Amino acid sequence: MHLDVQDLRNFYYRSALGRAAQKSLRERMLGLWPEAKGQTVVGYGFAAPLLRPYLKDARRVIALMPGPQGVMPWPANQPNVSVLTEETLWPIETGHVDKLIVLHGLETSERAYDLLEECWRVLGPGGKALFIVPNRAGMWSRRDRTPFGYGRPYSASQLETQLRKHQFLPERHVGALYQIPSAKRVWMKSAPMFEKLGRHTPGMLAGGAFMVEATKLVYPPKGKVARTRRAVSVLEGLGQPVVKPAAS
Repeated sequence: MHLDVQDLRNFYYRSALGRAAQKSLRERMLGLWPEAKGQTVVGYGFAAPLLRPYLKDARRVIALMPGPQGVMPWPANQPNVSVLTEETLWPIETGHVDKLIVLHGLETSERAYDLLEECWRVLGPGGKALFIVPNRAGMWSRRDRTPFGYGRPYSASQLETQLRKHQFLPERHVGALYQIPSAKRVWMKSAPMFEKLGRHTPGMLAGGAFMVEATKLVYPPKGKVARTRRAVSVLEGLGQPVVKPAAS
């Protein structure tokens, strides 16, 4: 079940905890993808809070928002790049996306298989996707006061297995949201410390979310390759026979 776009906007843009979550996710993303100059960058779900760093240099930035969630104009005070779309039928040509960010899209989808097929379709050969999902072992997935408490949380192995089934090669993964998911002042003040410590913790058990970077794989066509054969004459390449007069 998708969250309402108004609830997502209120969390990320109008609450202290949401702004801190946005900062944590964005810093981790930029550690993996520091720039996207001249590239097409697409976000799906509610990825708008993470797309702003690419607006300046990317060739194109598109924020796709699924119909059940709803859409909002974005970015503020700039030409709108957000699009309301059917969940598994995006208005993007096949193979035209260089970078894809999925946030609050996969774990809330009731058609995850078809959604991953659509992600694979729009990416160009060698294109990269960043899937951001709630960590089932983290505290954030147990608190329904944040968007990470909805939908199906994942473990890293569960997500990577699912991605491989759709011809994605998982390459890197990082944790995020190490702070306590509470808006109380004492926890908000200690958030930078938790984030710093969490990033040096082995594994991703303490993080409220994790990111998996995956590359699109393009395999050769399956089945037998038909080969055409050209008929070759036995005398092909030989000179014309010379006719000699018969002996008298």
